[in-house]
Amino acid sequence: MKTKVRCGWCEKDDLYRNYHDQEWGNPVYDDATLFEFLILETFQAGLSWHTILKKRENFRVAFDRFDYVKIGGYAEDKVQELLQDAGIIRNQLKIRATISNAQAFMQVQGEFGSFSKYIWQFTGGQPIVNHWQTLKEIPATTPISDAVSKDLKKRGFKFVGTTVVYAHLQATGMVNDHLLSCWKRSS
Repeated sequence: MKTKVRCGWCEKDDLYRNYHDQEWGNPVYDDATLFEFLILETFQAGLSWHTILKKRENFRVAFDRFDYVKIGGYAEDKVQELLQDAGIIRNQLKIRATISNAQAFMQVQGEFGSFSKYIWQFTGGQPIVNHWQTLKEIPATTPISDAVSKDLKKRGFKFVGTTVVYAHLQATGMVNDHLLSCWKRSS
């Protein structure tokens, strides 16, 4: 049986491999999924993505299945409850940013009709397909991630630096950074 050749970063374990094979780099146009990834990337800042993936289901439960309407209305008692939840990253600034990001997310939806229409405009509505041969070639930021980060911050989003934004663009398939040797390139 032939082994699938994958991007090298995902070979740590099955959790990583499954995420790579089933989600990473697949174009996402659904606002709920875009919001989920935005929140997970926010919590990932300064940590490994593997750490976030291991806690993803805990985040899903703690944050009401990433329902941005509910999250946008969280009161102080919910913040304190989340700070006690050992299943998630208990960072007060990131928890509070999640609430304000949900509110900003809904404002963007109101202005553009959907967050998807807003975010995809930065790539002209199509994935940017890169042609990397090695992981070393993949940048941490790009002029597009710089522009998205700047615009999100202007709109009140927090923890959306250009590196976080670039990871979001990769995860949601706005940027295809699968290596040329990866099986996902031909799927």
